[in-house]
Parts: sequence; structure tokens; C-alpha cells
Amino acid sequence: MASEKVETVIAGNYLEMEAEGSPESQKSRFSTLFWHGGSVYDAWFSCASNQVAQVLLTLPYSFSQLGMLSGILFQLFYGLMGSWTAYLISVLYVEYRTRKEREKVDFRNHVIQWFEVLDGLLGKHWRNLGLIFNCTFLLFGSVIQLIACASNIYYINDSLDKRTWTYIFGACCATTVFIPSFHNYRIWSFLGLIMTTYTAWYLTIASLTLGQVEGVKHSGPTTMVLYFTGATNILYTFGGHAVTVEIMHAMWKPQKFKSIYLIATLYVLTLTLPSASAVYWAFGDQLLTHSNALALLPRTRFRDAAVVLMLIHQFITFGFACTPLYFVWEKLIRIHETKSVVKRALGRLPVVIPIWFLAIIFPFFGPINSTVGSLLVSFTVYIIPALAHMVTFSSPSARENAVERPGRMMGGWVGHFCINTLVVVWVFVVGFGFGGWASTVNFVRQINTFGLFTKCYQCPPHKP
Repeated sequence: MASEKVETVIAGNYLEMEAEGSPESQKSRFSTLFWHGGSVYDAWFSCASNQVAQVLLTLPYSFSQLGMLSGILFQLFYGLMGSWTAYLISVLYVEYRTRKEREKVDFRNHVIQWFEVLDGLLGKHWRNLGLIFNCTFLLFGSVIQLIACASNIYYINDSLDKRTWTYIFGACCATTVFIPSFHNYRIWSFLGLIMTTYTAWYLTIASLTLGQVEGVKHSGPTTMVLYFTGATNILYTFGGHAVTVEIMHAMWKPQKFKSIYLIATLYVLTLTLPSASAVYWAFGDQLLTHSNALALLPRTRFRDAAVVLMLIHQFITFGFACTPLYFVWEKLIRIHETKSVVKRALGRLPVVIPIWFLAIIFPFFGPINSTVGSLLVSFTVYIIPALAHMVTFSSPSARENAVERPGRMMGGWVGHFCINTLVVVWVFVVGFGFGGWASTVNFVRQINTFGLFTKCYQCPPHKP
């Protein structure tokens, strides 16, 4: 007997989404140009801009822990792995949304999130798992942006200590509560990528121009703790797709997302590989005690420009990391579907307070990236998506009726399941296991050395 024909529904096939942002469907041409984005290009800029924020400044530190060869290989390997799991997340999103829209569910005033995808496809236990890991990761991802702001501004204005700068930038970043959704990051994500592009090539050119410092040494790797700490920082670097579902939902045609993250990753590698390699070549083991690469470069107008641009970009990335948390909180207090921007902004403010507080407690720029990467990113954007994909399509009927079917080039369903298994095993053993052990040991060392609530982490002696 022939199987029953399934009704064809294209995810997000709404009239205003199909309009591709035409002027007739927007409030004004200004809004269309700068504010209300949802094209493939907007998604690409969002993915690329969000992926390489302050971590750009810590990758040379990771190279000093790993050594040059391992640093390059881990970037390539985790870049591909991150692109693969981002693709899996996009497949599961389209599957969930299509199923719901066949049931006539309307998402025009509701932003779909990762935990809701897991809930709809696999049930409440998966939902709770996804919610806990995703929210905790995004919480600490926002914390890291605040720490980075204070660390960077100190290198052009050391009249205030880093803790005081954290207070100031916490207040500044709280203004992201007024940005409604990822639709409204069009101009910000575009500018953010320009800023990181400038900073990456500044680091590269400045390091090559200055040349190697006197007596430079390249000892890495020297210990297992440092090696796996550096590796998990790179795992964190290419784990920025915790907001993939929200970025897809902001697209007018989310089914076009498929290869966007891979293309964004390839561009990001053109920034991270040259900059990290050049800075490590120039300064070597000095980076082991300078987790922010800008700390070793002499002050010039070009370095000051890089600092200012990275500060603006970290504000943008704070918004990227925090906006999904805002959505979760809105849904909890039941204001998510209200159209009042002011009411939503006021409701979001309590989310910023714990982020602000944690940034003051743990101001360890660099080591905190590795800790978050091993304990949270490993599950949030690698292990859970790979397992969820296998479980969702474990039955023959699910594979037969899948909205997005795997191509032959990747080995079909068997190839997908084999790659997913490799991702789960590798990340659990190397990322979470060895990486978790190493980064936790390193993090505890920072606490023992500098203490909690330290005023100025890794600050040089103050010159009179």
C-alpha cells in the first residue's frame, strides 16, 4: 500500500515573509534599510559577527598553550564541526516548524527557540535539558562580553580599574533590552563584522611589522592542563551557534539557512588563523600571562581604534547572547507577545542583573572562555543537537517523512548518523572530559592567584 501523502508546508511561508522585506510591507524605507532585516545576507552577517567577538583577542593566548600546529588544526577541525551541528539545528528547526504549521499554528508574534524545538520533537525532558544548558551558556556568554569590555577599555584609559569599568559597561549593555528581536540587528551585525575584520588584520599586520620580541620562545604545549585549556577555548570559539534558531526565525525564508553558518565560518577562519598565528609568532610564551592580545602591542592610534571598535562590537555581541534570554524571561512572565517595546524592555531588565554580578565576581578574561566552552558549549551546541537529530529520525517513518533529507554526498542517513556519533564521542571525551578537567584546574588557579571580585585582573604595574 502506498504511504499516505503528507501535506507540503514550507516553514515560515507567511505573506510578509515572502515579501522579502519589500517597502510596501515595512513601516518605512529607513526601517527596511537599517532596522528590519531577515534576508540570507542578514543571517550571514549575524552568524559571522556573533561567532568571532572578544574571543579573537584570546586565540593567541590559546596558541601559546597549544603550540602553532595544534592551534591551526583545532581551529579547522572545530570550525567544520561547529558548522555541522549548526546545520543539524537548522534541520530540526525546519522539521519542528513545518510540523506545527501543518497543525495551523501561527508563529507571527512568537519567536521559536531551541528548547521549544526539542519539546515539540522529543518531549519535555529534552526541552528541560536544552533550556538549562542553553540559558546557562548564554548567561555566561553575556558575562564574558562584559569582562572583555572592561579588559579592553583599560588599555586606553587606566585611570579606572577594570572592576569599575565593568560597572559602567554593565549599565551601557543594559540598553540592549530595547532591541526587540534579531530582525533588528541588521545594521549592528553588518558593522560588527567590519569591526572584527579591522581588529583581526590590525593584530596580524602590527605583529608582523614589529617582528619577534627579543628572546622570544615558543614552548607550547608544555602541560596537559594548558593544552586542553587552549583546545576548549577554540571549541568555544566555534560554538557561537547557540542562537541559530533565533537567527533562523528572524529570516523571511528560514529554509534557506542550510549552508550559511559554514560560509560564515570560512570567513571567520580568514580572520582568526592569520591574527592568532602572527601574534603568537611575535610574542610567544609572553601570551601565557597576557590572555588579551592587545595588552602586548604598543599603544598607537591604530591600537586605540581596535579597542574602540571591539568595545562597540562587544556591546553588539552582548545583545546577541542576551536576546534569547530576554525571550525566555518574557515567556515566563507572559509579556512575550505584547507589542509595547517599553513594556518588554522594562520586563527584561532583571535578566541583566545576574550577568552584571557574575562579571564582577569572575573577571578572568581568557580562562573563563575555556571553562564555559568545556562545561556548557560542549553540550549546548555539539552533543545535544547531534543526539537530538539521531533520536528524532531514528524511526523509518520519521526518515521517510522528513522535511529535510540528507544528500548522498554526506552518505545519506547512515553517513549523518556516523558523523553525529563521532561528534558526540569526541566532544564528550576531549571537550567535556579532558577539556573540563583542564579548564576547571586553570580556573581554580586564577581564583587562588587573584581572588574573587579582583579589581584589576592581569593589570600591569601602574606607572606614575
